[in-house]
This record gives sequence, structure tokens and C-alpha cells, in this order.
Amino acid sequence: METQPTMPNRRAEQLAAFGRLLDVLDRLRAECPWDRKQTMQSLRHLTIEETYELSDAILRDDLADVKKELGDVMLHLTFYAKIASETGHFDIADVLNAQCEKLIFRHPHIYGDTTVTSEEDVKRNWEQLKLQEKGNSSVLGGVPTSLPALVKAMRIQEKARGAGFDWEKPEQVWAKVQEELGEFGVEYAHTDPGQRHQERAAAEFGDLLFSLVNFARFAGINPEEALERTNRKFIQRFQYLETESARDGHKLADLNLAQMDTYWEKAKKLNLSQQENDEPK
Repeated sequence: METQPTMPNRRAEQLAAFGRLLDVLDRLRAECPWDRKQTMQSLRHLTIEETYELSDAILRDDLADVKKELGDVMLHLTFYAKIASETGHFDIADVLNAQCEKLIFRHPHIYGDTTVTSEEDVKRNWEQLKLQEKGNSSVLGGVPTSLPALVKAMRIQEKARGAGFDWEKPEQVWAKVQEELGEFGVEYAHTDPGQRHQERAAAEFGDLLFSLVNFARFAGINPEEALERTNRKFIQRFQYLETESARDGHKLADLNLAQMDTYWEKAKKLNLSQQENDEPK
């Protein structure tokens, strides 16, 4: 019977594998025309794409794909450090050591004498400690400006909560959602359609979305993941509509809304049946 390697041996294998990646990247950077040409700027959009591919694999719970996509992301991280090392700014050791020091500093309840009693205490300490670090003058300063708006709203609210600025009860947040919905409705109906004040309506709609994200946070729901699941569900049902209507000899453009809705309802029932079959018995 094959035995699992002991932890020390496995750690040695992990370090060796990381070293092998660095060696491979060194050779590619020296000998491959494409790798030699890359800069941080040219890699940036590719890194974003790889990150989304990793996110997709996680949402699918496809661990084999997660492993593959982690490798792609890891390559990009080491690639940036390699490029920086060539200009003498920093190398991968500097990156990893700085990260370790940051983690130790932000976990005084593990590496120091601070006492915490809950996850909320940890988050609150984390945000307070970030303010002590060089360059951080605002609790919200660490929220990347280029984050997608829905994710950014979630992070803004989480950071504000870490500073003690938050609602006390979910009921208060839900009341705010209803308030914002009413304000948007008033603004939307304020004038005739041809004269509607789009900017004011858009501002109220933004407030409504922000309050919904806030309520999702209180309900323990990640709004980005929830919306993505709905996106995928819509795609699945719409593609069923396309496939089945074509199988029946129809062109999608020739179907009226009622006919489309018939296929849509079939897709909903099929989806529900599949979900029931997937549930653990």
C-alpha cells in the first residue's frame, strides 16, 4: 500500500517545484522570443484573463481546472517578479518576504499578544493595521479603482464595516432598499419619457444597487457570485430556447414572445429537474 509523503518531505517537493518553475521561466526569458519580449504592461490584460478563467473554474467546482488555472496565474506572478529583477527593483524573494511580513503584522492575535473573540474582531484589526502602513491614509484607500463596480461596492462596504461604520440590523438595510427603490421610481416617472432626466435616474439606480449589495452582505450572499449564477442560468435557458426551437423547424427571429416563452418554461422545468437530481440523497 502506497503511503503519503510526510509533511517535511512534501514541503521539500513543494519548494523544489517552485524552484523548477523559476528555472523554466529563466530559460524561457533568455531563449524564447515571445517570453523575452514581454513587459508588465503586455502581460497585464493576459493576467486579468487568467484570473477570470480561475474564477470560472472555481464557480464550476472543477478542481482539475482550478489546478491548471492556478498554474497559469502562478506563472504570471513569477513573470512580473522576473521582469522587475532584471531592472534591479525587486525579485520573487522580496515579494514573498514582504508578504510574509505583512501577514505577520496584520495577525497580532497569532504572532503577538492581541486578543480577539470573533472573525469581526480580526477584520476590524486588519483595517486598523492597514492604516498604520505607509501610504494608507484612508480605510477605503486600498480598494482598487479598476475593480468591477459590483465587487467594488462590496469591498467598500466591508472596509467601512471594519472601521465600525455600518448598519446594526438587516431590517434597517432592507428598509433602505425600499427607500432607494421608491426614490428611483419617483425619479424615473418624474417627466415624460422623451424628457426624462437620465442622469438623476441613473444616480438613484446606482443608490438602489448599492443598497441591494449592502443587504446581500447582511444576508451572507456574495452579490457578484449570485449575479454570475443567474447569468449562467439565463444563458443555459436561452440556448435551450435556440436549440429546441431550431429542432422544431423554427427560426428564432420568426417566433413571437409567447412562443419563445413556451420554450423558456420548458427550460425552467428542465433546470429544476436537474437541480433536484443533483441534490444529495
